[in-house]
Amino acid sequence: MSATTERPAPAASRHALPDPGEQVPTISWPIVAIFCGAIAAFSFSTWAALADRLPAPATILLSATAIFVLFTVLHDAAHYSISTHRWVNVAFGRVAMLFVSPLISFKSFAFIHIEHHRNTNDGDFDPDHFVSAAPWWQLPLRAPFMDVPYLSFLVRNVKRRPRPEVLETAFLMGTTVAVIVAAAFAGHLWTLAVLYLIPARVAMFVLAWWFDWLPHHDLEDTQQENRYRATRNRVGSEWILTPLLLSQNYHLVHHLHPSIPFHRYVAAWRRNEEAYLERDAAIGTVFGQQLDTDEYREWKRLNGKLARLLPVRMPKRSSVRAAVFHPVPVASADRVTEDSVLIRFDVPDHLRDQFAFEPGQHVTVRTDLGGEGVRRNYSLCTSATSGELAIAVKHIPGGAFSTFAMEQLRAGDTLEVMTPTGSFGTPLDPLATKNYVAIVAGSGITPVLSILQTTLAIETESRFTLIYGNRDADSTMFREELDDLEARYADRFRIIHVRSRDPHHPEHLRGRIDRPKLEQWIDSDLAPDSVDEWFLCGPVEMVTDLRDLLLERGSDPDRVHVELFHGYQKPKVTDGFTPAEVAVSLRGRQHVVPLAAGDTVLESALKAGLEAPYACLGGACGTCKAKVLLGSVAMEQDFALSQADVDAGYVLTCQSHPTTPSVAVDYDV
Repeated sequence: MSATTERPAPAASRHALPDPGEQVPTISWPIVAIFCGAIAAFSFSTWAALADRLPAPATILLSATAIFVLFTVLHDAAHYSISTHRWVNVAFGRVAMLFVSPLISFKSFAFIHIEHHRNTNDGDFDPDHFVSAAPWWQLPLRAPFMDVPYLSFLVRNVKRRPRPEVLETAFLMGTTVAVIVAAAFAGHLWTLAVLYLIPARVAMFVLAWWFDWLPHHDLEDTQQENRYRATRNRVGSEWILTPLLLSQNYHLVHHLHPSIPFHRYVAAWRRNEEAYLERDAAIGTVFGQQLDTDEYREWKRLNGKLARLLPVRMPKRSSVRAAVFHPVPVASADRVTEDSVLIRFDVPDHLRDQFAFEPGQHVTVRTDLGGEGVRRNYSLCTSATSGELAIAVKHIPGGAFSTFAMEQLRAGDTLEVMTPTGSFGTPLDPLATKNYVAIVAGSGITPVLSILQTTLAIETESRFTLIYGNRDADSTMFREELDDLEARYADRFRIIHVRSRDPHHPEHLRGRIDRPKLEQWIDSDLAPDSVDEWFLCGPVEMVTDLRDLLLERGSDPDRVHVELFHGYQKPKVTDGFTPAEVAVSLRGRQHVVPLAAGDTVLESALKAGLEAPYACLGGACGTCKAKVLLGSVAMEQDFALSQADVDAGYVLTCQSHPTTPSVAVDYDV
């Protein structure tokens, strides 16, 4: 039996991997400082060399140091760790890329680097394997040319990349070659070599050695097999090693939490040290000796006590029993795409417990538009641990509320918002190791965005695949946010974009998400028995067809979760129905109301003036869920309740017709 198979599985750990306690800052001032310092150093060395104030070796050393430092700027930019503003990361990344290697665009580098995180140590799929798998004696030959396998990797995957990105890389490469040729013809090739070409190769050698070979060499596990042993931390002499390597001696922390800024790696490790050790984290000393966890604990005992664990933040459900409306101010209303808007709410402090939510839940919004009362149901699209309440509204031509939201709604306006309802998501367990797959179309991303953000943050061993259908890139809601998540959780989250009107998109991913496409994925790497939970959200026809296919292929119905844009609106029929008496428990009070033949339980409650919760009226959202305590009802359709809910006696009151003379329902349980 190999050493790999003898190690305890991470799932057996006593502790969940806690929140690392480090968030992406509005602006990373350490990055700004080293960026400015590196640019200043490179500028000085260039001026000094041209003015004959520095000898060539000193110029090469100073410029190489500047380029080495600028790689950390590029590296954090690729993971969107410099700022919460995406454009700031791109700006820093593009400038730094020109110094590190002008042969590749920043966006191309970011794509390749994320593939390294996703496929660490996995042969041809890991672009850094060219160096990390090299024997030590080949390192001087491979390390200075680290950008060569990157270019090769990009060429192999060029069809996956957006055309502007490919054109930018081609332009940079052509410009670089042209500058070198021009310098050679002008007799200044040696000057260019001293100023940049040689320093760039020296910096590339050190980068490949310190960022790739030292963290990864001789580790056999891939990122997919064991993310705690695909890279290592290097301990000892941190007083010099940490600043010298710009914290890359804690490279394991970076692979576990890619979005943490480089200068916070050490703090994250010390905060949650025991949780990492329980997972048999790979650790080496400054001199190359490999330590198992017991050896490291002994080493650590001689250097101080282990740090405490930071608790995991678990989402909470609303504190109210039956959903109720509250006036809530709008904090902002920002365009997500040309035809959708993100609405953030400024929930008052005294209502925060009532508006706490679990991932996958939704809210109903009610407003008076020119005298016409309108209510619409929208999924919450933020992480359930973020404390932020937000919905995304996609414009529907002629739609009353969506038109109002796009054209008139502004920060400071007030909307009536119902406390969260719904049960599209699943319970989360910090110790779980699951495989999730979500298949969504268009605005179906909104509940799934909340689910995947929360799941990836809490279940640190679980993986998530998102299959996302849109017309084209510009119509893709939350495209940048999803890119950020893919960078942050590179080894655990992947996105498959399907586009119906993009002629440049890969051919096998063009068109709509349908049964034949899902069959292909099922037959390749998404076999039903390998997926723990499925989430389907989109148009009725797409969702019901895909659900039927998954059930045909053996998926457990309780593991296939469905959320629809809307249910089927059926014409009202009174034949075959009889009047009844309905007892309604709502917000702690008991009411008895008459029900006319053909009415639903919800309709009878609303006609009696009760503020019963509801939204879609089509059996799709679950807002009107209640438990039958007496008598029985028949539901016309149900797209929102799980089988466990139905077995426990829950019904959708908007779809429920009494089949006994008396019925009692409770909205509060």
